[in-house]
Amino acid sequence: MERAVVWQSGRVDCVFCSIIAGDLPADMVLDEPDVLGFLDRRPVFKGHVLLVTREHVPTLLDLPPRLHADVLAGTQRLARAVVDGLGAQGSFVAVNTVVSQSVPHLHVHVVPRTKGDGLRGFFWPRRPYASPEESADYAARLRAALPA
Repeated sequence: MERAVVWQSGRVDCVFCSIIAGDLPADMVLDEPDVLGFLDRRPVFKGHVLLVTREHVPTLLDLPPRLHADVLAGTQRLARAVVDGLGAQGSFVAVNTVVSQSVPHLHVHVVPRTKGDGLRGFFWPRRPYASPEESADYAARLRAALPA
């Protein structure tokens, strides 16, 4: 993902804000008033979802208290969806703050996990989708499995 750039005027040019605005395409999984979940374009494992705040919030440290519950509830729903929708045994949930944060817009990684999947520590090998149709299929399966 491209990095966001903050111009002198304070205006933010952010790839996630562009996705939220509908200016860039993404495979949507979760669409709620304050958060949005979509597939990572460079997934650790297929079904890897990014949950972002609709409001541009640079890092977890900047997250206003009024959004805490929405971010956690969205994360929990997505963690359930990767199990129910993809047959994962569990999930890996992570938030980088500045270091290793490829886009300076708060995002939570929800990665499907299965015992023996090869993920070790914090080395995240990337496994791209074979086609846009495959990523759209994963997004649809996750949407269908989202708990109410």
